[in-house]
Amino acid sequence: MRRLFPVTDETAPRASGGSAGFPAGGDPGDREWSLAELAAAYAYPEPAPGGPVPWLRANMVSTMDGAAQHDGRSQPISTATDMRIFGTLRALADVVVVGAETVRQEGYRPARAREEFAEAREAAGQGPAPAIAVVSAGLELDYGLPLFTSPLVPTLILTGAAAAPDRVAAAEKAGARVVIAGDGVGVDPVRAVQALAELGHTRLLTEGGPRLLGQLVAAGVLDELCLTISPMLTAGDAQRIAGGPSVAVPKRFELVSLLEEDGFLFSRYRRA
Repeated sequence: MRRLFPVTDETAPRASGGSAGFPAGGDPGDREWSLAELAAAYAYPEPAPGGPVPWLRANMVSTMDGAAQHDGRSQPISTATDMRIFGTLRALADVVVVGAETVRQEGYRPARAREEFAEAREAAGQGPAPAIAVVSAGLELDYGLPLFTSPLVPTLILTGAAAAPDRVAAAEKAGARVVIAGDGVGVDPVRAVQALAELGHTRLLTEGGPRLLGQLVAAGVLDELCLTISPMLTAGDAQRIAGGPSVAVPKRFELVSLLEEDGFLFSRYRRA
């Protein structure tokens, strides 16, 4: 792993004398970054003086030709390092927000406690693992999945006030906590962020899928995008990382970090 941006004295190897943490003539790209280094590279912004405010980041992967999936799943276009970053981003978050269709397609499981992050999470006032919050209008979910039968912390379901009462009751009977985040059948992204913040979840992470990310982009609530660019070409008609209607004015983000390993680019953008 090596850092391409921002440029620092460790971005490129030195001919002699070395740099912090590397031997003389060593190449910082020739070693695997520790989880602590990854956590520092992807740290959430420090809380404002008036107290923490919600910060929503997305973590997605895309091929060079824009495919967010291959054969309906993201795993084939990912890599081991991408999955280490995936785990690190989860370990930093209070809650992981995901669409119901992604839960079904990807076989979502509850987040697990990571011993490597236990001390940092405790110091940050976080529980042992982030909650999973499923965005679902119809609540057509399989409550026999581990996401509902054996989560370390109760799974949340974000839905609208007009959701079918019997399905709400079924979700609650299964142990999920139903959170109303919209006046109609669907979920209002702005309300969803506010509702999660009211539960004490201000470090927000979404892993999609594309439909949900498109809704968050359109609502203007996305603060940050962590995008892995896979050195693959897939062609076909796979979804992009964000779907749905286009926004009236394209959203501008600025690059704040760029890492590279084995041709994979791990970028981090924030709202400009």
